Order: sequence, then C-alpha cells, then structure tokens
Amino acid sequence: MRQAAQNPARDEAGGPAPDPAGCPAAPPCHDAEPRRGRPRSAAVERAILDAVVQLLEAGETLDGLSIERIARTAGVGKATIYRRWSGKEELFVDVLRAIEPADPTVSGRAGLDDLRVLLESMRTRGLAQRSSALLHNVFVQMKKHPRLWTEYQATVIAPRRAAMLAAVRRAVEAGELRDDLDVELMDDLFLGPMLVRTVHRPEAPLPEDLADRIIGTLLQGLAPRPAEQPVTAEGPAATAV
Repeated sequence: MRQAAQNPARDEAGGPAPDPAGCPAAPPCHDAEPRRGRPRSAAVERAILDAVVQLLEAGETLDGLSIERIARTAGVGKATIYRRWSGKEELFVDVLRAIEPADPTVSGRAGLDDLRVLLESMRTRGLAQRSSALLHNVFVQMKKHPRLWTEYQATVIAPRRAAMLAAVRRAVEAGELRDDLDVELMDDLFLGPMLVRTVHRPEAPLPEDLADRIIGTLLQGLAPRPAEQPVTAEGPAATAV
C-alpha cells in the first residue's frame, strides 16, 4: 500500500505547500470552501485514505484514530476530510474498500455467468482477508463498532447482495434455474456455502474452482441418484411388484 502523502503540494481547497527553499508561502487555506463546481482532488482523497492505512499499519486502533490525526498525517485540513465524509464511520468504510479487492464488473445480462463472477469475487476477498493481517484486524475492530458495522452493511454488503439476487433472477428468466421456487431462498443457497468457507470457517480450503463446484452441486441437487437397473439379454430387468 502506498504511503500517505505527508504534504500534498496543494489540497483541493487551495492551500499551498511550503517553499522548499525556505521562503514563506502564502497563508494556507486548507479549510476554505472550494469554488463552486471545482472538482475534488483525487490525489488529496488518496492521501487521506493512505494516511489512515499508514496509521493502522503503525499499530493505531480505530478507536484511537481522530480526524485531527488523520488530517495531520495526510497534510490536509480537517474541513477537507469533512467535505468528503460526515465522520469516521464513512471514512473507515472507504478505507476498507480501498484495501479490499475491487468488486467485479458483471454483464448485467447473463444469469449464472454473472453469479459465478460474483461468487468468485467473494472467494478472492476471503483469500485477501486471510493473507492480510491489516485487513483481518480492521474487520475484527470494525465489528466492535455498531455504527461502523451498520454503515459497512448498508453501503457495501447490501449492494453486493442485491447484485447476486439480480443475477439469480436473470438466471430464472433465462430458464437456467427453476421458476417455481423462492428467488431469495435460491440466492441464499448459492451465497451460503461461499460465506461459510470465507467467514465462518477460516481454515477451510478456497480452491480456484469453488464457485463452479457450488453452482454445479446446486444445479445437480443433493438427492441420491436413482439406482441403475441391471440390464439382461432381454433388456432391463422388470421391477418387482
């Protein structure tokens, strides 16, 4: 992860950086409101997110972080942060999005193919959380903060679930899945095995073909296959009455 920019040359509000030769710069105005219609600086936003990551990597906890400390580390004013995020909860959710694997782009037209892409994304996020101590620790801390966890559920988890549910509906409309079953229940049946493997069983394997195996198993069903009847010279054996 890139380190936070300690002193961005100029934040979006127009605050200049000190002259490297030691000459006095114009008075900083980090907290001044930007002119109407002026686009926000992606570099400043990146510096803020990186500043939070830098502090967390240094051992800070979510409880211990303050907007003042984050602003000082990023080299911006507090108002620059508050123009983007109403508080730490929203900011931390965006930090988590920045260090998680990005959500995939689906076609919006296919059914099972899009569902497979979304399940694979869940698998890769599970692998990332296992391999990243920072990501794991942030999740553990986040669950201790009801407001933060609620914000994450509403702005990250809910859209992901809606995307999967829409893919299941498209599969039903395309004739890939039965149309006489509860769509939300079918969505839970696809989602459940991957959720168990990635969240509730951190020691469970996450093989590359797991999404295909989940989909294939559900399409085949879990009932035992009918026993094959023995074949004789006269044809299949008659069933005893």
